[in-house]
Amino acid sequence: MKNLVIETIAISKIYEGVVPVKAVDAVDLQIEDNEFTAIVGPSGSGKTTLLNMIGGLDRPTSGSVKVNGRDLTGLSENQLIDFRLNHIGFVFQSYNLIPVLNAKENTEFIMLLQNIEKKVRDERVEKLLNEVGLGDKMKSKPSQLSGGQQQRVAVARALASKPDFVLADEPTANLDSHSTSNLLDIMARLNEEEGTTFVFSTHDQRVIDRAKRVITLVDGKIESDIRK
Repeated sequence: MKNLVIETIAISKIYEGVVPVKAVDAVDLQIEDNEFTAIVGPSGSGKTTLLNMIGGLDRPTSGSVKVNGRDLTGLSENQLIDFRLNHIGFVFQSYNLIPVLNAKENTEFIMLLQNIEKKVRDERVEKLLNEVGLGDKMKSKPSQLSGGQQQRVAVARALASKPDFVLADEPTANLDSHSTSNLLDIMARLNEEEGTTFVFSTHDQRVIDRAKRVITLVDGKIESDIRK
């Protein structure tokens, strides 16, 4: 039996305003180890909000989020920061690389925050950048890399901390077809060979086609949950 990595229990998110908006509405969700799952739906369906609550970037208005059995909703802000640092990898559509750092330095940045020794950092960064096809770009800064290459550095960075899972929010939104195909090949291989768990928020059909499980959100609720 696979390990239950993520569990949401009736989580909701309401944004207050003149008219309160329920972005996520009492969602129950379970993600097991080694899944390659896409959360899909129209704009405003709650995909990113759900992903942010799973990743501890946003707090639910009600309900709870558990990662490997630990309830994130009861953690303080500092505890959440530490938990994200050590347990969750993030890949964003805007890459979020540090412009003044090269590919190697961007990849090892989280390991520096984890106080991992230099020898271990160097070995892991070299292995990861080779895995994503950028072993020859270690000294290149983001401005010297294409969008697809920058996103591959972001994937390597997300994996550097050996997270329990990787959350990817619209990771292909700014990429052309070739770069998207390349990136998905890499992530699918990491899922198959390394057992890395990926959860995507996406409206990209190319990602949906490659996912092993597709969860459709409509108006903040799960409309369908299909395993391929």
